[in-house]
Amino acid sequence: MTQSPAVPTPAGQGPVRLGERAARTLTAELARHHGSKTALLVGAEADSAVLGAVIGALLPGDTLTVVPAVPYDAEALRTHISARGPWVSDRVRIIDTLADAGTAEVVLVATPFTGTVEETRAALADLGTHVAKGGVLTVAAPALPGQTEGAGAELDRQAALFGVGTDLVLRNQPPLRVHRLRFTPAEVAAAGQLAPAYRPSSVPITRTMHIDSNGVAAAGIALGLAALAKIARPKSRLWLVPALAAAPVAAFFRDPERDLPEDDSTVVASADGRVLSVERLTDERFGDGEFLRIAVFLSVLDVHVNRSPVAGKVVDYFVADGGFAAAMKPDAEHNVAAYTVLDTERGTVVVAQRTGLIARRIVQRAPVGALLAKGERIGLIRFGSRTDVYLPSDAADPLVGPGDRVIGGASVIARWH
Repeated sequence: MTQSPAVPTPAGQGPVRLGERAARTLTAELARHHGSKTALLVGAEADSAVLGAVIGALLPGDTLTVVPAVPYDAEALRTHISARGPWVSDRVRIIDTLADAGTAEVVLVATPFTGTVEETRAALADLGTHVAKGGVLTVAAPALPGQTEGAGAELDRQAALFGVGTDLVLRNQPPLRVHRLRFTPAEVAAAGQLAPAYRPSSVPITRTMHIDSNGVAAAGIALGLAALAKIARPKSRLWLVPALAAAPVAAFFRDPERDLPEDDSTVVASADGRVLSVERLTDERFGDGEFLRIAVFLSVLDVHVNRSPVAGKVVDYFVADGGFAAAMKPDAEHNVAAYTVLDTERGTVVVAQRTGLIARRIVQRAPVGALLAKGERIGLIRFGSRTDVYLPSDAADPLVGPGDRVIGGASVIARWH
């Protein structure tokens, strides 16, 4: 493919536009890299929200190559970039076609895919040649059923093979699904250069407080039941029960922003709650060495979003079957649990999300191959539970004890030697 962009669009159908929220989601992988990096933006237009978001994410050491939506727009883009001043123009290069581009660590496609399976597959193969080793390709497609099912189906297939993150952006017309694909393995050390990923599905309530998408859905169901009850029995006050439950249900899924400790030698709590135990043990599932395990109990009043305690790369994820004993009891050791295994520069680190007596639903959002920043959200457990962090015992010293209260992503629970 010598023309740009490598994004198929059915005949008679114009490109899907991206609003500011979708643009921020598309550029999230670029924005979270602290170090110097190379970026390639394909299918850009001078007045697009994506171009503005990409330029806004650039750091002093970054370089950006931009391919216009159509080759004859290149000159208009050069004029637009020049008008932004030397800080931007010194870092941004406009080329005519994708064939003129080299490789980049972050490749973004500004136009959502809307073609057939075959067209999408060919376009991804072409774009993949411009992704540097360990780099990420970020692409989008309409998410509503019946809309360009070919492109969406192929991107879902590619995400199953190479995906390191997928976000649903409902606040766009039409809603979009944004996929981040990594075709070659990334170095573990790269995780240390990342900030926690932006999650568009969390609904901001204030500058520092969000509600997780699970809470939005649960509150919506409660309000829907209230509406149905009001219609079915207009003279009854039964509708007040689900209506009044909507707010506390949403509050259970609150997702606050947290200030992470800047010290690279620290390990942060993976969850809010009370430390149950700090012990040394072996677990052959994670290797032959001894682990330091710090277990934290989450009551129904605690924040239930789980975070990565360290920067690392997800190398395994599995669920172990078991029971549903109360999470603060010793028998919880044998409860159903989801294990996220990280490779780090200090060795293997594991986060175990355990169910409890009430909590029976684990949500894990960190696919194998993903790079996680310290404090990055990895999922949640619904309605009370326990979260364990396993650290190499010969590389870390515990800084908490049983009974201590910890805050996920903010409290330091251990320190690397």
